[in-house]
Amino acid sequence: MRVVVGLSGGVDSSVAAYLLQQEGHEVIGLFMRNWNDAEFTLEDECPWIEDSNDALLIAQKLGIPYQVIDLSDIYKERIVDYMFHEYEQGRTPNPDVLCNREIKFDVFLQAALSLGADKVATGHYARVSSFKQEGKTIYRLLAGIDKNKDQSYFLCQLNQYQLSKSLFPIGDLTKPEVRKIAKESGLITADKKDSQGLCFIGKVSLPDFLQQQLKPKKGRIVEIFPDFQEYKKETPVFDTLKDELKYLSTSITYKEKDGKIIGEHQGAHYFTIGQRKGLGVGGHVEPCFILDTDVQNNIIYVGEGKEHPGLFKKALFIKKEEVHWVREDLKPELEKPLEVQVRIRYRQALQKATLYLFEEGVFIRFREPQSAVTRGQFATWYIEDELLGSGVIS
Repeated sequence: MRVVVGLSGGVDSSVAAYLLQQEGHEVIGLFMRNWNDAEFTLEDECPWIEDSNDALLIAQKLGIPYQVIDLSDIYKERIVDYMFHEYEQGRTPNPDVLCNREIKFDVFLQAALSLGADKVATGHYARVSSFKQEGKTIYRLLAGIDKNKDQSYFLCQLNQYQLSKSLFPIGDLTKPEVRKIAKESGLITADKKDSQGLCFIGKVSLPDFLQQQLKPKKGRIVEIFPDFQEYKKETPVFDTLKDELKYLSTSITYKEKDGKIIGEHQGAHYFTIGQRKGLGVGGHVEPCFILDTDVQNNIIYVGEGKEHPGLFKKALFIKKEEVHWVREDLKPELEKPLEVQVRIRYRQALQKATLYLFEEGVFIRFREPQSAVTRGQFATWYIEDELLGSGVIS
């Protein structure tokens, strides 16, 4: 089988290529160049240069063909411009999820297939399996064996076709096992640190990066206190399940008069719900966390301490057009409960929840209230270790 591996210059994709070669496949290495501007990276030089050199050395070591494919224009259009737009609207996007959906398993996949590839492979800690159902092959997206490194969350927007063309050779391994294989095989990336920051851009100073298009604009920081009247309201009695879920998933709309002005910031669009760093607010026993951002009026609302009642929500909503099912065949009937486990950010432990499908979209009700449910982030839902679907939190 001819397999094109997305060589990133890191240890994970290096070992993925090595393992595929050991299995007897015809392997081609392809490096995606997605970013050209070093101005806002925190390294001394644009990281893609070092990464592409490492990828080339790995290809030479394995004796496989190697190419660089420049996707920087389409990456800027589909990922970077989208990020700017989302932050401007007061939402917090996840570029890594989008990069997989729009770049790696779309544009890159098409490039690989044009080279005659049967499959594409990456160094993700995830697994794909398949089975036959009524004469049709159904693909399952499964968590990686290494629970500490599982990256199925980042693949949550892939569809059946994309999964049918994907291989994740290290999904059955732990990170220490991957590094051991790299060392024993003499791969120069064996001890290379994992990349940080934005997908393919490198470690960036996010406020500096966003300031390319979103200009600084002084605004007020308002502290909301735990005895705020909205937190003490009794939950009403509801006529329908949908009314109750709407109530539980709706965020409180704060006003400046609800709290006390305690400082200034440089732009509400630079901040995200749950954030504690970069506020520059002193005089508190515990750190302050962002409860909400109001980009229209350029105000950020904060609360003291990680147990502040304004941080927690019992439910979330995903609009119909933002709901994606990896397994369409497992969609529940309208209003019928589906018991799932949910993750609302990468590395969060899975949370027990009930999913309800309505005409307008999906409601997810958690067994325990969740901290920092953030607009623009992806919620993913699983049954056991299989990711069934995902969607952008409203």
